[in-house]
Amino acid sequence: MAVQFTDVNGTAITLDCQTHTDFCREFTVSTPKLSLRSTLMYTCTVWLFAYAVFFFTDNTLVLSSAIIVTLVGMMVHIHFVKVDHESLLIIRSLGIQLSSSFASGRECTSFIEMSQIKDIVINEAVHMHRVVYYLCILLKDPSDPEKIASVVPLFQSSMPRLNCLTQVYKACQEILLLN
Repeated sequence: MAVQFTDVNGTAITLDCQTHTDFCREFTVSTPKLSLRSTLMYTCTVWLFAYAVFFFTDNTLVLSSAIIVTLVGMMVHIHFVKVDHESLLIIRSLGIQLSSSFASGRECTSFIEMSQIKDIVINEAVHMHRVVYYLCILLKDPSDPEKIASVVPLFQSSMPRLNCLTQVYKACQEILLLN
């Protein structure tokens, strides 16, 4: 079931919750696709600036550089920055799998064993002039299981608001607390 939410910047995002079994759920947060309008706007701005510099300097290297910089910039943005969707697959007996799919088709996946997980919590951070909430996994310290070794933030690219995080949190806690 897919539900519409917004991220911390007010952009529409979609949360899709799939229940595979009582002990396994998958949460996928999808962000809007890359906007052709904004891409064209940035490209035209760089090229117009380069043309203005070319007009006053008569140096064709400026135009060539502008084309190369925008093309390389777009490729880097699509391959390393623009995330189409992030997913969290939680399996009670195994652990948690985190996946990110980028606009270029590249995927990054990591797995955290259940024995390493202390808890899943909603944390808050102050960023500039606002408070931002984020879901995170608390990992146990191997030397002292009562202490927290590190924090793994979830949905870093999509940055859903608290109402979306609360739904994911409650479902994760249901799975973690099942006996």
